[in-house]
Amino acid sequence: MISKLVTTLSGSNKSLYHELFRRPKGNPILSSHDWTYPVNTVFNPAAIRYKGNVLLLVRVEDRRGLSHLTKAVSADGMHDWQIDQKPTFEADAKNYPEEKWGIEDPRITWLDEIKKYAIVYTAYSVGGPLVSIALTENFCDFNRLGAVMLPDDKDAALFSRKIQGKWWLIHRPITPHYGQGAHIWVSQSDDLVFWGKHHILLSARDGAWWDANKIGLNTPPMETEEGWLLLYHGVKKTAAGSIYRLGLALLELENPLHVLRRSEEWILGPQEIYEKEGDVDDVVFPCGWIYDKESDEIKVYYGAADTSIAVAVTTQRELLDYLRQCPKPDEADSKL
Repeated sequence: MISKLVTTLSGSNKSLYHELFRRPKGNPILSSHDWTYPVNTVFNPAAIRYKGNVLLLVRVEDRRGLSHLTKAVSADGMHDWQIDQKPTFEADAKNYPEEKWGIEDPRITWLDEIKKYAIVYTAYSVGGPLVSIALTENFCDFNRLGAVMLPDDKDAALFSRKIQGKWWLIHRPITPHYGQGAHIWVSQSDDLVFWGKHHILLSARDGAWWDANKIGLNTPPMETEEGWLLLYHGVKKTAAGSIYRLGLALLELENPLHVLRRSEEWILGPQEIYEKEGDVDDVVFPCGWIYDKESDEIKVYYGAADTSIAVAVTTQRELLDYLRQCPKPDEADSKL
C-alpha cells in the first residue's frame, strides 16, 4: 500500500496522514499491446526529458525471455506515445560477450560536462548480471564503454556531475555471502570506465523491516537545494513471495557518503491490481523520474509486476518535507 506521512499530534494519539504519490486514472500507461512487434512484457523504463518531450528507454522482454531496450516518446509523458518500430538498443554479444543473455533496467543521466547522455544498464552475462555504461547524444547511436563492474552487480546510476573532481556511481553488488545482506554501494572514477574508492552508501536493515536484507537504487539521484534525493527499493521476503517497495534517502551535496535522512516507512508499494499481479507479482520498480521545475512536479515511471509501465506523481517539496520528518541515520540506528 502507499505509505503515508504520519505526524503524531502533541498530547494526542491522533495522526495526520498524507499520501505522497498519486496514481493517474490512465495507469498503466504502456503495455506489450502498444508494441508493433511481438514481445512478452514491457517494464522498468529509464526516463529523461529530451528535446522538450519525455523519453522513456523501456526494458522489453521478448518471447525468448531475453531483454532489450526500446525508445518511447511523448509530449506530455502520459499519452500518445511514439514507440520505435524495432529495438532501439539491443545486446551485442559478439563484441560485448557480457551481454549474452540480454540488457536490462537502464538509468539515464545527462552529463553536462561532456554534453552526452549516459545510459547505465545491467548486462546479463553467463557469470551473472553486471553494470555496463553507454553514451549517446541522440538515442539512435550508442558508444558502449563496456562492463564497468564484476558480477553480481546491478541497480546502478550516475550522479549528474562530478563531485570532489570525480564521477560517482551508485550500484548494488551481491556477494556469495548474500545472507549477510545486499547493500547500496558508491564508487568513484576519473573516466567513467575504471572505478575505485568503493564504499557502502546505504545498508539493508535487519529483521522484519520492509527494506531488510536486500536493497537497491531505483532512479538516478536528483539534485535539490537540500541534497541529493535518492529513491531506492527494499525487498521483503514473505511466505507468499517477495514484495518490492520504495523508500527515500537524502545525501549531502558535496559529500554523498553523508546520509542526511532516510525514510523508515516505504513510501510507494504494490496496491493496484496491475502492480500486484503479473509476470512477477507485487512489484513497483522505477528506473526513471522527470522533474518539472516550474510546477515542482515529479513523475516517477515504474515497472508494474514486471508486466506493464505506470506512473506516480508527486512534488519535490512533498518528498523533501517528508524526509525532514524522518530521523537522521544515527538516530534511526539507535532505535534498532
